[in-house]
Amino acid sequence: MKKLLFLFASGFFMFSTAFAQLEITRLFVENKINPVGISVLYPRLSWTLASSKRNVSQSAFDIRVSESLESLQKGVDLVFSTGKIPSDQSVYVQFTGNTLKPGRKYYWQVRVWDQNDKVSKWSTPNFWIMGLMGPENWQAKWIQPGFRELDSRPSPLLRREFAIEKPIRLAVAFITAHGLYEAEINGKRVGDLYLTPGWTSYHKRLQYQTYDVTDLLRNGKNAIGVTLGNGWYRGRLGPKDKVDFYGNDVSLLFQMQIIYADGSIDNVVSDGSWRSSTGPILSSEIYDGETYDARLVRKGWSEPGFVDIDWSTIKLVNHPVITTVATENESVKKNESLSPIKILTTPKGEKVIDFGQNLVGWVQMKVSGNAGDKIVLQHAEALDKSGNFYTDNLRSAKQTNTFILEGGGEEVFEPHFTYQGFRFVKVEGYPGELKAANFKAFALYSAMRPTGEFSCSDALVTKLQQNIQWGQRGNFLDVPTDCPQRDERLGWTGAAQAFASTAAFNFNVHSFYAKWLKDVAVDQSESGSVPNVVPNVLGEECSPGWGDVATIAPWTIYRAYGDKLLLENQYPSMKAWVEYIRKTAQQNLWRPKQSFGDWLFYRPEDDNRGRAAVTDKDLIAQCFYAHSTQIMVDAAKILDMDREAQIYDSLLVEIKQAFVKEYVTANGRLVSGTQTAYVLALGFDMLPESMRMEAVNRLVANIQEYDTHLTTGFLGTPYLCHVLSRFGQSEIAYKLLLEKSYPSWLYPVTMGATSIWERWDGIKPDGSFQTPSMNSFNHYAHGAIGDWMYTVAAGIQLDPAVPGYKSIQIKPTVTKQLANVKAQLDTYYGAITSGWEWLGQQLIQNVSIPVNTTATIFIPANSVQQVRESGKAISSSKDIEVLRAENGFVVVKVGSGNYRFSVN
Repeated sequence: MKKLLFLFASGFFMFSTAFAQLEITRLFVENKINPVGISVLYPRLSWTLASSKRNVSQSAFDIRVSESLESLQKGVDLVFSTGKIPSDQSVYVQFTGNTLKPGRKYYWQVRVWDQNDKVSKWSTPNFWIMGLMGPENWQAKWIQPGFRELDSRPSPLLRREFAIEKPIRLAVAFITAHGLYEAEINGKRVGDLYLTPGWTSYHKRLQYQTYDVTDLLRNGKNAIGVTLGNGWYRGRLGPKDKVDFYGNDVSLLFQMQIIYADGSIDNVVSDGSWRSSTGPILSSEIYDGETYDARLVRKGWSEPGFVDIDWSTIKLVNHPVITTVATENESVKKNESLSPIKILTTPKGEKVIDFGQNLVGWVQMKVSGNAGDKIVLQHAEALDKSGNFYTDNLRSAKQTNTFILEGGGEEVFEPHFTYQGFRFVKVEGYPGELKAANFKAFALYSAMRPTGEFSCSDALVTKLQQNIQWGQRGNFLDVPTDCPQRDERLGWTGAAQAFASTAAFNFNVHSFYAKWLKDVAVDQSESGSVPNVVPNVLGEECSPGWGDVATIAPWTIYRAYGDKLLLENQYPSMKAWVEYIRKTAQQNLWRPKQSFGDWLFYRPEDDNRGRAAVTDKDLIAQCFYAHSTQIMVDAAKILDMDREAQIYDSLLVEIKQAFVKEYVTANGRLVSGTQTAYVLALGFDMLPESMRMEAVNRLVANIQEYDTHLTTGFLGTPYLCHVLSRFGQSEIAYKLLLEKSYPSWLYPVTMGATSIWERWDGIKPDGSFQTPSMNSFNHYAHGAIGDWMYTVAAGIQLDPAVPGYKSIQIKPTVTKQLANVKAQLDTYYGAITSGWEWLGQQLIQNVSIPVNTTATIFIPANSVQQVRESGKAISSSKDIEVLRAENGFVVVKVGSGNYRFSVN
């Protein structure tokens, strides 16, 4: 069928369509495309539609599922078939067939009918593979190396052989470990995942991974080899040099289910038949790096026929399997690869490679040399003001990989059980000339699907957006870490909640947060308090704005993706958190024992004039107490818990009354006059309406007192521009965004930042550094401005009454401070695009709405007569319903399609 391309007028949107026929372009199972390891009994199916026509919607669907691709396409021997179901639902349609079986592969496809009852073609078949579906299905035993371990803890190798004597239909492996693992079958790596099984609250939730290994097996003899590493389980963890936090062992649990062509089933499992030894990885730590001696490689060790007579037997151990869970989120993979942009010699004579981007991952190196040659790669984020290699901000983390050559030709090295945060790599011991072609940096992070893009006429703001995305890439490595380089790298809850809405624009973080929030819930204390880091390896008490991740993050993810099940699953945790606060509050005032306050707010070094923006910590706590309670009201209503909604609504009134009595003077002044204080009070509706405009005026006055600079920290920054725009001060919000001097979002960009800094002035104007012990150059929290850029500057907004973008609101706030703004968000329904630009005095607004959705579009104009769409008056368009003109906008309702509005 001939394909036509429709080019969106602004040049940043393209649709593929088959004439005007409705087309199914993507299929999702539990939020992922062709997932392996589904554990739910009744998975939810979704699909994306496309059409070149406007106002296209779905009126019915038909789904069919089979274990055979051939049967599926013929429509026979189906395990599930809905027939034609009248419905416009295309997201989270639940499989309701017979019980699915562990380790089985299911093919599926869907067809739909449009609003005119015209049927589409069947979609291209997709598949999913079931996981183990419960710990009761483990036949494998936990095994450990049988030899006595050295103090340096070299990575053990475990192996076994087995035979296959008849044709295979499907082979699926389920693997997990205490520590980290990499598996091989017949000399080939199993899967493309790294740092598995990932990081969870291991004693309560230990993930296993599922792999389709059919193509790795062969008739006759086969072999399995697994390498283990320390990882988060027993490696150095946290800034206090803790080791063995979860245990002092490394262990393996392995089960491979083989389904033969005749329908019979075998299982190859970890048991007493395995053998163990050591190999080339002499040591490996998350913070410190890896030492690899290629002379110790056991050639052919994961292939059949290898002689392992001198290897040790293994030890069977009685670790629990009840805590094992299927991997829900996208695992860590190699993503972008970067080549060096420069190889330099520092004033100290150091040989340093500059990759031009602060990233998280590792370097792959090619080298030829003599046996025993030692090459050391040390990683850092920055050079000091003199141009020398700088590592003081790493604290005790070594971030060093050492490779020892076997000799005899070109060798390729990369680490296995560590990762680094870096832009610069110092190289020592390299034989011969350093050449860019021999080094490549790989970005490692959870393989989330990119969904958002933002750009504008200001190159620095566009670069800011890129830095925000790189900050998310680097720190969304199985858990949302605070930083990826120093001896910390922990799942700090405050940053995770502050950034959640921005994160959901840049990437699809649906499953990422769903997984991590389960660890938030299991790490909650019996009293309901939430630790400051999750997984909880610090054991500290909770802090306002940090513990509130229990309510803010589930609500944010529910709103972004429309996943009511996630909200339902997290509701007990949400409630426990608010009840914890309620029980510890006195007279409805929460004064917690511990509080980080507005972390890393503006604070001049020589503050004789009292310019530091210190906000009362208890005032902050009270605001977040109210915010979490408001979320409980909203969540209870969604979940049809009307009684609980009423209870929390009444509590909310009392919390706000207590706030006004305690923290607001009779004249409307807050006890803290900072930007954060007024932003939280206004953003969370803590003040009676009669006091709000006075508070806005005080906020604006404060901003002007600091020469239109922000002074907020981690908790105030996400809401600053939103509050200004909500109360009619968008021009000031834009000025803050566009400010280039410290403190501002663009100051780090002007200083060469390629990611988001922890501090507003991590590098000072004279090139010197902030306090080394707390000065990460890859720390995503301040990137929370991204949400405002998408929702206010570009105007891509959720319908207040409908989650997940089934109904969309486009409401850009335009300014003459920029010539244009463009943004795109890829939802489960398809891509939403919104952009505007000035052509002289004429405003052009370009919008694209996905099939099977509707949108309310706010066009910046005072009257309907000012607005035309594709050159025609909007009042005459059959595709556009004019609703009203209000507050400087003409409001219209549209269905799917591409629209170009002009305002004269």
